[in-house]
Amino acid sequence: MGMHSSAEKSVSNVFVMGLDRFHQDLLETIEDEGSDYQFLTLYKTSEIVHPPDLEYPSMEEMCEHAGRLFRNFPDSVDGVMGYWDLPTSLAVPLIARTYGLPGPPLEAVARCEHKYWSRLEQAAIAPELIGRFQVINPFDSDPLATVELDYPFWIKPIKSHSSFLGYYIDRPETLLAHLPRIREKIGIMGRPMNEFLAHVDLPDEIAEIDGYHCIAEELVSQGEQCTLEGYGWKGEITVFGVVDSIRAGLYNSSFSRYQYPSRLPETVQQRMIEATRRLMLGIGYEGGAFNIEFYWDPDSDRIRVLEINARISKSHSPLFLMVDGATNQKVPLHLALGRKPDFPHRQGEFDLAAKFMLRYFEDGLIEHVPTREDVEKIQQLYPEARIRILATQGTHLSDLDLQDSYSFEVAEVFLGGSNEQELLTKYQDVIERLGFRISPQRKVAR
Repeated sequence: MGMHSSAEKSVSNVFVMGLDRFHQDLLETIEDEGSDYQFLTLYKTSEIVHPPDLEYPSMEEMCEHAGRLFRNFPDSVDGVMGYWDLPTSLAVPLIARTYGLPGPPLEAVARCEHKYWSRLEQAAIAPELIGRFQVINPFDSDPLATVELDYPFWIKPIKSHSSFLGYYIDRPETLLAHLPRIREKIGIMGRPMNEFLAHVDLPDEIAEIDGYHCIAEELVSQGEQCTLEGYGWKGEITVFGVVDSIRAGLYNSSFSRYQYPSRLPETVQQRMIEATRRLMLGIGYEGGAFNIEFYWDPDSDRIRVLEINARISKSHSPLFLMVDGATNQKVPLHLALGRKPDFPHRQGEFDLAAKFMLRYFEDGLIEHVPTREDVEKIQQLYPEARIRILATQGTHLSDLDLQDSYSFEVAEVFLGGSNEQELLTKYQDVIERLGFRISPQRKVAR
């Protein structure tokens, strides 16, 4: 397997993990002189992002499945890429290594994705950027006795996403109340994590802390949050965008929108970029894209790292397209083909773009969701709008998969504008035109 020489053709065949129409449309906006791309489905979204009962295929199954597809493919297989979180963020580098395709080192991926190992690395490289943290084993006979942090703190599995099983713990009773659900659900992410870690040479202090453990961390969420998107290439770390994360809801724990470019002071962004370079070089991250989340507290002027992810953020893809003129998927695409990414800057149609997450903060029965015609009418009014409806009529909000612990997301709306006020006004108009109807009623347990 591996890279086939294909001087006589300019079409690169790239297999994409979790390909769906929404992201294929974005990928197909990518234009490079002298290059054509064919995007092929490695797994459908329904199989790898939202499989029935969240039973992901095993890492071994995913590698074997990829091998079968590659062997039966009549042309060269030039690369494999993804932009989803677990299991994609782990499976793609593993598949790349197994079949001799370009990809980041597995150990560097693990040092980002195993949140406890990642914290140890960050503490060694830039201790001033992180708060106190510790491991908690939710299956311990007396987890409370192992708590060393002061309350309040956050707890989450050492690998999770979308704040799944992430809880704000203000006192011992709150931890006890959440432990049963953590124990019941932690395997959803824990099993794939362990299957990936089996391929990595782990230090002793990490080997015993597997995907069924949690990390507890003192609160770092003071002030403004943003995400830096970047990549590692031949010993250099490049940051190509800074996106603001604007939060809402109980404990300020739910994202209400991502906005690009960042409103943070230029000097603060530069400090974050420097910190990112130090961290990612220290971790040995190479040949892959990443995003790293920071907080900046304007009162103390302190910067803190929230977490590092070994992938781009797919949520930012339309924002980069609207502002810079290319989707950020262009970066992992070039890396998947063993090329240094070539990414434009501020060549898009809009000065500002946002992804809005339409959320409800209490359970309810979904009585009406927008039709395709409703969405098409909005797109005629705002041609740049991309809208994804995430809820189904007749179900309860609490039936939605992989929500954060404090809200329910029913739609994603991507919009562009010339300033923040225009963006927010457009979004209010879109919400009204979508016309969700949700009656507040809790689902009755059977």
